[in-house]
Amino acid sequence: MGKTIFKWLILIFLFAYVTLVTVWAHGEARRHGCQGIEVVIAQSTTADTITRNGVLDELSRYPLRIVGAPVESLNTLDVERYLSRFSNFEEVNCILQTDRKLRVTVIPMIPALRVFEDGKSYYINKDGKQIESKANFFVDVPIVSGSFNETFTPRHLLPVTRFIATDPILSKLIGMIEAKDADNIILVPRIHGHVVNFGDTTRLAEKRRALLTVYRKVMPYKGWAEYDTISVKFSGQVVATRRKKDRTNHGGDYGDDIALEEATLPQVAAVGVAN
Repeated sequence: MGKTIFKWLILIFLFAYVTLVTVWAHGEARRHGCQGIEVVIAQSTTADTITRNGVLDELSRYPLRIVGAPVESLNTLDVERYLSRFSNFEEVNCILQTDRKLRVTVIPMIPALRVFEDGKSYYINKDGKQIESKANFFVDVPIVSGSFNETFTPRHLLPVTRFIATDPILSKLIGMIEAKDADNIILVPRIHGHVVNFGDTTRLAEKRRALLTVYRKVMPYKGWAEYDTISVKFSGQVVATRRKKDRTNHGGDYGDDIALEEATLPQVAAVGVAN
């Protein structure tokens, strides 16, 4: 009998303790506000700082107060839904920690290209998924412009942009890409004066060798402003187009667009695809 009473007393004591702790915790939650926001990037990238600052910037526009708000009033699911509206994240998870800080864990959508099309700008990832172009999530990635459709999308340019990005010479040389169509991908060098028609996305290493041969063997003699287009799209040859030049001599107007076939550049034709 005595043991039974003792057990009941212990149970009553434990129940009272749990109740008091719960009441105390709720009182503390009401009395103490959220102490801050901690942003964690789940899959580390070179743009971690940009992404972290972008998340904090977006949360500063959250319609309800977060920092300083009573902990019990914070709806972590609502914060997740708010951030998930943006295409910049693959996944968002929010929890309240024991130190009364809101921990926001995000998996960012990693941009592969920035696209300018018909007056609008957006990013795409490696799978071609569009990502909103927001200033607070700006990332330095290759830039392409053009008009795209269902059969020719920005994703088709990824083999070329990856090839350029991993090449120590082309990555410094090429400033952006302009896509006329699938067979006329135009590289715009940082050296102003000409563009390079790279053709389609095939034979990239061969085209690189041809282009660099032109730069080594022709440009030092012809000058960087001699041609407006250098085309390496055709196998085994380079075609260059001379820039329009209006030269007046005794009242005469001389000069036309001249398409320089590979025979006009014998050095290039001979070694354009050589190492």
